[in-house]
Amino acid sequence: MPISLEVWGDYACFTRPEMKTERVSYDVMTPSAARGLLESIYWHPGLRWVIDRIWVCAPIRFANLRRNEVKSTASARSARTVMERGKGDLYIAASQDIQQRAALLLRDVRYVIDAHFELTDQAAASDNAGKFQDITKRRIRRGQFYSQPYLGCREFPAHFKASEGPPPCPEELNGVRDLGYMLWDLDYSDSENITPLFFRATLRDGVLEVPTRDSGEVIG
Repeated sequence: MPISLEVWGDYACFTRPEMKTERVSYDVMTPSAARGLLESIYWHPGLRWVIDRIWVCAPIRFANLRRNEVKSTASARSARTVMERGKGDLYIAASQDIQQRAALLLRDVRYVIDAHFELTDQAAASDNAGKFQDITKRRIRRGQFYSQPYLGCREFPAHFKASEGPPPCPEELNGVRDLGYMLWDLDYSDSENITPLFFRATLRDGVLEVPTRDSGEVIG
């Protein structure tokens, strides 16, 4: 059943995976980011969110930002080594590992996400599409969520409300714009080998149509 959600925020960063050290955002929200945002509002093992299209409701504007980050990560392997030897550090010292990194972000973003959900084999006998849709719409109307919805990165919170209809296209987004290959989502079917999936994204009059997995347009 369809759900239409309007989301907006001051900043967003939908990171391109081909960039290594410094974050560079895609031009628009990715389908995987849209799915994650919907799941933060309502998630249930008996349903799976599917993104149909993303409407870009504001001109695409970028901003540069430098921020402090740590260059190290805590790993289970390092922790196990410290525990076995009985010595070493089980923490990351930010004062020692801190470094500045640049990020190319989106600013003043606004989108409308058109999505629907499909029932999974984990749905109970009492679960049905009408029940899930009512719960989702009620949570959106009340502004409820399980975790803070965000726009690509957790430090960029998203505001949301139910969409009242297709938004007007910003004048500068009229026409066709090739966005190149974009992350579609991650394939979790093999927990030992999680695979990223991509598709050739095209923005037509401010609308990004998202292909289905079996369309032939999604590649691994």
